[in-house]
Amino acid sequence: MTDLYDAQHARRLDEADPLSSLRAEFLVPRHGDAEQAYFCGNSLGLQPRGARAHVEQVLDKWATEAVEGHFTGQAQWMSYHALVRDPLAAVVGAEPGEVVAMNTLTANLHLMMVSFYRPQGERNAILVEAGSFPSDRYAVESQLRFHGLSPEQALVEVQPDREDGTVSMEAIERAIAEHGPRLALVLWPGVQYRTGQAFDLAAIARLAHAAGAVAGFDLAHAVGNLPLALHDSGADFAVWCHYKYMNAGPGAVAGCFVHARHARTGRPRFAGWWGHEPSTRFRMGPEFVPTPGADGWQLSNPPILGLAPLRASLELFARTGMTALRARSERLTGYLEALVDARLRGTLQVLTPRDPARRGCQLSLRVLEGRGLTGRDAGRALFEHLGSQGIVGDWREPDVIRISPVPLYNTHADVLRFATAVERWRSA
Repeated sequence: MTDLYDAQHARRLDEADPLSSLRAEFLVPRHGDAEQAYFCGNSLGLQPRGARAHVEQVLDKWATEAVEGHFTGQAQWMSYHALVRDPLAAVVGAEPGEVVAMNTLTANLHLMMVSFYRPQGERNAILVEAGSFPSDRYAVESQLRFHGLSPEQALVEVQPDREDGTVSMEAIERAIAEHGPRLALVLWPGVQYRTGQAFDLAAIARLAHAAGAVAGFDLAHAVGNLPLALHDSGADFAVWCHYKYMNAGPGAVAGCFVHARHARTGRPRFAGWWGHEPSTRFRMGPEFVPTPGADGWQLSNPPILGLAPLRASLELFARTGMTALRARSERLTGYLEALVDARLRGTLQVLTPRDPARRGCQLSLRVLEGRGLTGRDAGRALFEHLGSQGIVGDWREPDVIRISPVPLYNTHADVLRFATAVERWRSA
């Protein structure tokens, strides 16, 4: 039988993997004489080697052309955001006119709720998952209060109903059925950030619409991680960031999806000059005429330097395709899961669903014990040990380490390095 912990076995898996060469397209931080084993792409993706050239192109254009850079060349700034439109639409499974790169995630969420959360009488509630990401929770509660509503009355939270802390589709369906007549918006994650659980967006959108509610999604942990089909899902809107799996840099310009059926509906919105229809924008008229599609929700001209790194990352996604990346992701995360099951069951508990269809690349691992410690003490001790070995994961209170083998740049050798370090720590 093959020893999963054999370094030669991991090396052979990488040599046989047609996408292993993608790692060379990224700058991997070093730990001493070796590269890190970097598993924190669910917080900040690595820098594509091509990002610097795109940023320098903008800087050079600014230095030599100044304001004329808005109007000259293929990468002119007036239409710069359009350079990412088609490849971004391909990543999220949308029509080009349904997506736009703009603002930041929470700003986009607020802009979408201005248009799509329209409480009327008793239909005023928002349904979310319990334990949602704090920024989402803050945004939702502030929107409720802005409309004169109490979160205690108008916020519906769906509690995990499985022992591993995940939420079943049955629980979501029950909650929507129970609260349907008063639901104005179902706002759900594509992937739950704590557990790594992935959800069926199309099924949730159907349930929301059947109840008379709008369906919106926060895809911060799903975009670039899972194949998406936003247009076909029927979602009304979606928002996401680009600094995680999309590798566009810290605080990168975020993304937004508005379904084509809303392209010309005249929904109320917070308007800005850059969302005005382009052919008449420079007439500087007093009446706002929105650009059809997602572009009509823009407020200001986009930050060109902020968009430049995203172009480099999208070039890699376009070259590879989400189908191939997803297949590699399943191989890498499956290998991580197998290593945990083989020798680390007494130390780590996998909280993320075992079914690959219900997760992305992230495994959330609860630290049970090790070196005579349990719970949070063991977790913090292990996390710090991993860092001292150049193995970078992500800590979540009280006792969870998130490890995300990203298919663009992680390898089977990285995954084995993590598991071996855990085993040695426990045995020391």
